[in-house]
Amino acid sequence: MADPSRPTALRSITFHGLEPGPRLIVLGAVHGNETCGTQAAERVHAELEARERDLLRGSLTLVPRTNPLAYDLGQRMGERNLNRNLRVTEDPQDFEDRIANVLCPLLAAHDVLLDLHSFHTGGQPFIMLGPRNNEGSLEGFAQAREEEALAACLGPRRMVEGWLDTYARGVAARMKNPNASHRAQILSTDPSYGIGTTEYMRSQGGYGVTLECGQHDDPQAPVVAYNAIINTLAHLGMLPESATPGQDDPEVLRLVEVIDRDHPDDRFAREWKSFDPLEAGDLIGVRADGTEVRAPEPGFIVFPNPNSLPGNEWFYRAEFSDRRVI
Repeated sequence: MADPSRPTALRSITFHGLEPGPRLIVLGAVHGNETCGTQAAERVHAELEARERDLLRGSLTLVPRTNPLAYDLGQRMGERNLNRNLRVTEDPQDFEDRIANVLCPLLAAHDVLLDLHSFHTGGQPFIMLGPRNNEGSLEGFAQAREEEALAACLGPRRMVEGWLDTYARGVAARMKNPNASHRAQILSTDPSYGIGTTEYMRSQGGYGVTLECGQHDDPQAPVVAYNAIINTLAHLGMLPESATPGQDDPEVLRLVEVIDRDHPDDRFAREWKSFDPLEAGDLIGVRADGTEVRAPEPGFIVFPNPNSLPGNEWFYRAEFSDRRVI
């Protein structure tokens, strides 16, 4: 018998303009404790229902609670991280596999994705960009200009590139990690484990960005998310108004390294937040055996997670990129 407390469906809301145009999908709560996108999507839904805004063309699909189990639990994951190893599987093993079997075809049916997230430590909103145009085997891509133009209109000045190739390098190190023992950690040694919503979207011929809207409980995070949805719709010509002018000179950083937590007693040397600057030699953390983890070069700490599980990401390190977004 099915557990009555567990969600049995994924809810999406679609508005179809009466003129042809782009197919946009907006996701909230891919991680269940990141609710700014949920609030923003529901606000846009209410405005469209009330005719306070009118969709002119194309289609807009809102998915306010992309991981409903994690959302109901008020935590990042249900049974595993939905934003890793995102793919269709014939033999689903957990709740997130079942969600992925619905979500992946839904993504593939759209052209553009806006995925709205937040983070657990303090810091300013930022945008995760996809790769530059390339024909490589890891993440070949041909729509970097379109993606950059979308990113530039969302609001935040800071953009970050280099997710999937940095994650792939992390996998090579993780393969040697004796803590990667249970299923979620074994999956994290598979390079495809780095594939989340935007990576899957690009693999299906579309493009998309992840917007990190601020700290989970920051009251401005839902406002950042809402403005991003409206600006995206306007940028794509789906609303009568014009998008807010894009950033003139965005700051672009590149992820260069991911460091895993090896033991529950690994600890940070201070309370870090994303994009705190690092100088070469700065003490970042101390391992359970007393080994110091120091910055090898100047840069920034990104996604520090003092509560990460052993065998999973502890923090990322970023440096300035030579990429220019115009």
